[in-house]
Amino acid sequence: MTAIPRLALILGLAGPIPFLWGAATVFMPELARYAPPEIGPRFRGVEVLTLYGTVILAFMSGVLWGFAAKATGAKAALGYGLSVIPALWAFAVLGGAAGKPILPLMAGFAGLLLLDALFWMMNMTPRWWMRLRILLTAVVLACLAVPLL
Repeated sequence: MTAIPRLALILGLAGPIPFLWGAATVFMPELARYAPPEIGPRFRGVEVLTLYGTVILAFMSGVLWGFAAKATGAKAALGYGLSVIPALWAFAVLGGAAGKPILPLMAGFAGLLLLDALFWMMNMTPRWWMRLRILLTAVVLACLAVPLL
């Protein structure tokens, strides 16, 4: 496996910042007072975890779609079909989780990692992809687990 390109690593590690903030404000609610009041409660605690988690699952659908777009034939068709799953899952989580989206979001990110691995095994991703995705998924799942503690 090749090294993760420096910029991809830096930007990848910046991606979980809202998850870290959300987990921190769940664990220590007094931290939320340091946020500007203009941003409102949706950028704190479980709300930011849910909102950002949904956005990232949809974003990752687009990333997988991009990988599929570089493939051809049956591999591309399979990639396109699988790439929409994280976005549809996120939509279902927000639409049907009845105020308890954390476990379904965690399942979505675990499933996304499986899709990442499948795309990687099909040589549709860069060789370093799984090194980055395992690291980022571990951070995201740890942050999403905080409200369950």
